[in-house]
Amino acid sequence: MATFAKPENALKRAEELINVGQKQDALQALHDLITSKRYRAWQKTHEKIMFKYIELCVEMRRGRFAKDGLIQYRIICQQVNVNSLEEVIKYFMDLSTKKAELARSQAQALEEALDVDDLEADKRPEDLMLSYVSGEKGKDRSDRELVTPWFKFLWETYRTVLEILRNNSKLMALYADTAHRAFQFCKQYKRTTEFRRLCEIIRNHLANLNKYRDQRDRPDLTAPESLHFYLDTRFEQLKVATELELWQEAFRSVEDIYGLTSMVKKMPKSSLMAVYYAKLTEIFWISSSHLYHAYAWFKLFLLQKSFNKNLNQKDLQLIASSVLLAALSAPPYDHLKTASHLELEHEKERNLRMYNLIGFNIDTKLETREVLSRSSLLADLVSKGVMTYVTQEVKDLYHILENEFLPLDLASKVQPLLAKISKLGGKLSSASSVPEVQLSHYVPALEKVATLRLLQQVSQVYQTMKVETLSKMVPFFDFPAVERISVDAVKHSFIAMKIDHMKGAIIFGDLGFESDILQDHLSVLAVNLNTSRSMIYPSQPKASKLSAMLPSLADIVDKEHKKLLARKSIIEKRKEEQERHLLEMEREEETKRLKLQKKTEETEQKRLATEFEERKRQRILREMEERTRQEALEFINDVVGKRTKKKGKKPPILEGENVTKQTLMELALQEQVRERQEMEKKMQKLIKTMDHFERAKREEAAPLIEAAFQNRLAEEKDLHEYEQQREVERSRLRHDEDVKEKNRLARVMEHKREFEERVVRRREAEYARLRAEREERLSQVLKARKEERDMKRKMLYYLRTEEERLTRLREEEEAQKRLEAERRKKEEAERRAKLDEIAERQRKREQELEERERLRKEAILRGTPIDAPTKPLSSDLPGSGAAAPAAAAPAAAAAPSESTTGGGKYVPKHRRGGVAAAAAPPAQPDRWGSAKPDDRAAPAPSDRWGSGKQDDRPAPAGDKWRPSFGGGGARPSKFSR
Repeated sequence: MATFAKPENALKRAEELINVGQKQDALQALHDLITSKRYRAWQKTHEKIMFKYIELCVEMRRGRFAKDGLIQYRIICQQVNVNSLEEVIKYFMDLSTKKAELARSQAQALEEALDVDDLEADKRPEDLMLSYVSGEKGKDRSDRELVTPWFKFLWETYRTVLEILRNNSKLMALYADTAHRAFQFCKQYKRTTEFRRLCEIIRNHLANLNKYRDQRDRPDLTAPESLHFYLDTRFEQLKVATELELWQEAFRSVEDIYGLTSMVKKMPKSSLMAVYYAKLTEIFWISSSHLYHAYAWFKLFLLQKSFNKNLNQKDLQLIASSVLLAALSAPPYDHLKTASHLELEHEKERNLRMYNLIGFNIDTKLETREVLSRSSLLADLVSKGVMTYVTQEVKDLYHILENEFLPLDLASKVQPLLAKISKLGGKLSSASSVPEVQLSHYVPALEKVATLRLLQQVSQVYQTMKVETLSKMVPFFDFPAVERISVDAVKHSFIAMKIDHMKGAIIFGDLGFESDILQDHLSVLAVNLNTSRSMIYPSQPKASKLSAMLPSLADIVDKEHKKLLARKSIIEKRKEEQERHLLEMEREEETKRLKLQKKTEETEQKRLATEFEERKRQRILREMEERTRQEALEFINDVVGKRTKKKGKKPPILEGENVTKQTLMELALQEQVRERQEMEKKMQKLIKTMDHFERAKREEAAPLIEAAFQNRLAEEKDLHEYEQQREVERSRLRHDEDVKEKNRLARVMEHKREFEERVVRRREAEYARLRAEREERLSQVLKARKEERDMKRKMLYYLRTEEERLTRLREEEEAQKRLEAERRKKEEAERRAKLDEIAERQRKREQELEERERLRKEAILRGTPIDAPTKPLSSDLPGSGAAAPAAAAPAAAAAPSESTTGGGKYVPKHRRGGVAAAAAPPAQPDRWGSAKPDDRAAPAPSDRWGSGKQDDRPAPAGDKWRPSFGGGGARPSKFSR
C-alpha cells in the first residue's frame, strides 16, 4: 500500500496512482494522511487534498472513508476556517447527487435502447437466462445494478453530512440546506422509510442539543437566526410528510414544531402559522377527528382574517363556510359518557395535548373550564362573528340542525341544501397557504348528523314508529345504515330507542335491557334481607360498640398507611439506586464491547474486502475466457450443423480441451466462405427465374390496364359536368338569400351607430375618471415615500452622530481609566518600597538585639561578670565614628540596670536612653550604711588584644569572687565560688 512521506507530494502521488489504475491504494494513502497528526500541522493545501479525497470516495462509493476524512477536516477547520469545511461538504453532496442522477439517466437510456421490435435479436443468452430465472424485467434489473447503489450512497451522504454538522452554530445554514435536500430526495423518489429515519435523526439531534448543554459550539436556540433555521427545517418536514401521505409522521412533525417553540418561548411568524394550521386540518381530517379538524379550521380562519391583508371577500366567505361545516360535522354527543375511569383519564390527557397543539399555547396550561367540545366551538363561532361571513346555504343548514325543531321535514329540507353546498369550493386565490377548499367533503358527515338530529327529535314526539316510515323520512341512507347510526347513538346515551324486527317497529324511550335488570338482582335481594333482619332484630349494643371502635380503627389504618407509604418510598429509592448502578455498569460494558466489536469489524471488513476484490477479479477473468470459448463453440456448431443438416448428415460437435480459440475462428471463417459461395449461386439462379416470370406478367396485364384507364376517364368527365351544374344553382340561390338579408338589416344601421357612439363616450369618460384617480393615488404614494425617505435619512444621520459621540465618550473614559490605573500602580510600588525599607531596618534591629541577648546569656553561663557588656551593639563597635565613645557610656550604664532591675529583661530601643540615664543616680548609702558608689559600671580591664573584654578565665583556687558593691558585710552572690 502506498504512503506519502511528505504532504507536499500527496496530490502528485495520488494522481500517479489513479492514472495507473490503483484507486484503492490512492484512497487509502490519502485517508492515512488526513487522519494523521502531521496533516493537522500542515496548512497549505488542505482543501485541494480534501477535494481529491472526496472525488475518490464518491467514485468508489466509500462512505465510511468520506465520513472519517470529513470528521478530521472538521477538527482542523472548526476554529480557523469554517468556510473551507462548508465548501468541501457542498462539493461532496453535489458530486454524490450528480453521480446518482447520471446513473438514473443511464438506466433510463438503457431501457429505451432495449425497446426494439425484435427482442431476440438484441438480447444475449445471459439476459434471457436471467429474466427466466429471476423473473425480473430489464428495468428492474438495471435499476438494481446501476441506480440502487448510487441512491444508497447518496442517502448515506446526507446522513453523514447531518451527523457532522449537528449542533454546530457556525454551520447552521448548511445543516438546514442539507436537511431540505434530503427531504426533497425522499419526496422525489417516494422514499417513505428513509423519510421516517431522517425525521428521527433530526429529532435526536435536537434532543442531544438540549441534553448536553456544555458543548463548545452549541447553537443558541434563543437567537433569531438559529430558531429560524430550526423552524424552517421542521416546517419543510411537515410539508413533505403530508405530500408523501405519512400522516403519523406529519403529526409527529407538528409536535416537534410545538415542542421547539415551547422550548424557546417564542411564537413563529404568521405565514408559518398558516402552514401549520393548514397541515393540521389535513391531518385531523384523515384521522376522522372532526372536532379537532374544526378547531384547526377556526384557528386558520382567525389567522387569515387578522394577518392576510390581501384576502378578498369570496375567499373569506369560503373559509368561514368550511369552518362552520367542519364544526357541524362533529358528532353531537360525547363519546366518553359511558367510558371507564382509565379511558376518561386518557381522554383528558389527549384533550390537553390537542388543546396545546391547536391553540399553540406555549406559556399556560389547560384549565378545567377549557374543554374542547362541539357546543363550545359553535358558541365561539357565533361570538367571534363567523356567521356573518358564511354563505346563505350554510347558514340555513346551521339553523335547521341546531335551532329548529322539524322532526318530519328535517331531512327533506336538509337534502337540497347539501346538494347546493357540494357544488361550492375551489382554490383560494388570495391565500396561497390555505389548501383547496371543497365543501363536498363534509356532505357524508353532515348527512349522519342530520340523521342523528332527526332521530333525536322524533324520539321526543313519538313513542313508536314503523320501520318503513323512518326509512322514508331518511333519504340519505338505507335502513341498515340508519340502524348502525342509531346503535352508536344509543351506546353513547344520545337517544333511547329499540328496534323490534319481528313487528317491524321502532320503540322510543328509556326501556332498558333485560341484562341491566338481572345483573344486580342478587345484590338487591341481599340488601333487602339485611334491612328486614335489622328491623326484626335490632342490635343497639353492637352498634354502640362498633361506634366506639371506629375512631381507634381510623387511627390504626392511618398509621399503617403512613408506614406502608414510607416503606414504599424506601423501596423505590433502593430500586432506583440499584437500577442506576446496573445501568452505569451496563453502559460501561456496552462501551467496551462496542469498541472491541468496532475494531474487530473494521479488521474483518478490510480482510473481506481484499479477498472479495481478488476473487471478483479472478472470477471475471475466468468468465470472460469461458464466455469467449463457449460463444465460438456455439457459433461453429451452429454454422456447421445447418450446413450438414440440409445435406442430411449429422452435425459435428466440437468440444474438448484441445479446441483453441484460434482453431475455432479458422473453422468459422471457412464455413462462412463456403456458405457465402453457395448462397451466391442460389441467388443467380433465382434472379433469372424471377426476371422471366415478371416479364410474362407485364405482357398479359398491359391491354387490361389501358381499357380500365379509358373507362375511368369517361366516368370522371360525366361526374365533373354534373357537379359543375349543381354548384352554379347553389351559388345563385345563396346570392338571392344574401340580398334579401342585406335589405332587411339596412333599417337598423342608424340605431347601431348611435348605440356605438354612446358606449364609446361612456367608456371614455370612465377611463378619464379612473386615470385621474390613479394619478392622484400615485402622487400621494410618491409623496408619502419621499417623506418616509427623508425621515429615514434624518434618523440615520442622528443615529450615526449619536454613535460617534458615544464612541468618543467611551474612548475618553477608557483613557482616563488607564491613567488612573498607572498612577495607582506607581503609588503602590512606592508604598511597597517604603514598607520593604522599614521592614529591613526592623529586621536588622531585631538581629542585633538577638545577638546581644545571646552574648549576655553565654556570659552568664561562662561565669563572666555581668557588670560589663560582653559585646556592644553594631553602633558601639570601634570604627563607627565619633559617636562610639559617647554611645559606649549609656550602653555600659544600661547593663547594671538590666541585671539589677530585670534580670535580662528586654528593653525597647526607644526607651534605652531613658533607662541608661536613670541607671546612674548619685551615690546613696546602701542598706549596710556604705556610701560607696556602685562600681559595676566601671570599664573592665583590657585584655592583651585590647578588646575591652573582661577576662573570663577561672580564678585561682582558694580565691573567692566577691561582688564589687564594697562593704565587708555584703552577702555573697549566687555566682560566688
